[in-house]
Amino acid sequence: MTNQGKINKAAPCSARAGVLGWLAPLFHRVLDKIDAGLVEGGIDAVLPDGGRRLLGGRAPGPVARVEIADWRALLRLMIGGSAGWYLAWSRREWSSPDPVVVFEVFGRNRHSLGQTGRSGGLVRIAKRVLHGLRRNNRAGARRNIEAHYDLGNDFYTEWLDPTLSYSSAVFGASTDDLETAQQRKLAAILARTGTAPGDRILEIGCGWGSFAAHAAGAGRHVHAITLSSAQAAALTARRLPGVTVSITDYRDVTGVFDAVASIEMVEAVGQAYWATYLGTIARVLKPGGCAAIQYIAIDDAIFDAYAANVDFVQAYVFPGGMLLSQRQFRELAEAAGFAWVDQVDFAADYAETLRRWRQRFDAAVTDGRLPVRFDRHFIDLWRFYLMYCEGGFRGGGLQVSQVTLIKQ
Repeated sequence: MTNQGKINKAAPCSARAGVLGWLAPLFHRVLDKIDAGLVEGGIDAVLPDGGRRLLGGRAPGPVARVEIADWRALLRLMIGGSAGWYLAWSRREWSSPDPVVVFEVFGRNRHSLGQTGRSGGLVRIAKRVLHGLRRNNRAGARRNIEAHYDLGNDFYTEWLDPTLSYSSAVFGASTDDLETAQQRKLAAILARTGTAPGDRILEIGCGWGSFAAHAAGAGRHVHAITLSSAQAAALTARRLPGVTVSITDYRDVTGVFDAVASIEMVEAVGQAYWATYLGTIARVLKPGGCAAIQYIAIDDAIFDAYAANVDFVQAYVFPGGMLLSQRQFRELAEAAGFAWVDQVDFAADYAETLRRWRQRFDAAVTDGRLPVRFDRHFIDLWRFYLMYCEGGFRGGGLQVSQVTLIKQ
């Protein structure tokens, strides 16, 4: 593929250019900046003034088709970053036949794009102040978890697989159904605990009980904790032998356990509390015991820029959320007395999990099975969220991993 720059010369300003049509030269400079940052793949852009440009295209890679219906889409991207890009999409200022590819292209070019696509200036400062109000102290963590997980069990059951696992599956083959792949993930986490029947496992962030059910079925005793009232009620109602559940902050856990399991819960902890989270695990784990952790990390090379901003997910979907810097988190784990053992990465599996979730979500919408309290705006938000995350994993900016921490 070769870089063709402008495929067609811009047509005279038309009604499609919107109220900001007179600023078209400025927006073309924004496109120039994006063009310069796309070293892999590209974006085939149809513009509000009738013009068309290929951005990037210098090296092989996916090419995303984007139709920009209003220049305000680029203005929102410049000012608000990924959160502004979502807002523009929700207002139909841009569209794509496959937005996942758009996010994949941005992810693949995350280093060369630099700060392009991130909010800056006063907007960034204001967003950071707001995000700071959602910090994960005891009261804040409870509010943040409830905002996401207490949307209703009747919502999640309509599109998650029968295990109700809300974390990446592990696919052994492309023919695996989602439930089979989720069971493989649960088995891998249980194996990492190094436990035997009769042993006690603390699960930090139990979700709706998929791991607790799997471990109890293998003869383990599980104490499952969550901050979600809806999740606690659902797991309690299952009356699983050997399983206890409580609404407990991880900082308040007491007792000693043979092992700890925590599946994609640390993303709700926040950078300021990573050391506290690891310290809690060290405190409650017996000497030589294992903690099986599944976590989502963002590329360490862009972590500082990510942490200095508030992205779409933090702004609209998961208040208080923070992806890991694997390097920093590992350093803290080793400082807390853990050996970091047998790390396995499987980003492609998360991309496939998200694709399957979106298929199931879309089917639930089509069939009218989602609770009526959720309007079109909410449905569009969640569909964007699933596509945004899938593109992040496909583009290489995000990674999901399992690791065993052994208390030394």
